[in-house]
Amino acid sequence: MTKLKYTPEIRERAVQLLIESEKDYPSNWAAITAIAPKIGCTPETLRAWNQKHLDEQNPIKVQQISDQEKNEANGT
Repeated sequence: MTKLKYTPEIRERAVQLLIESEKDYPSNWAAITAIAPKIGCTPETLRAWNQKHLDEQNPIKVQQISDQEKNEANGT
């Protein structure tokens, strides 16, 4: 099975569509499973993109990731 490559623009648009549509569904997962086929990805892929988007919006998480990357670069 080949892995499809999605452009950052497609990922961003998919997450935005999910965010805009969440209110129309009883749960986040229901929204994900309804929207993912329209984009041509699996629900798990869309869930992961959404989680990454949420993590990027959280300043504490961004700082933790930045610190982790610095530690990896320094070999610690």
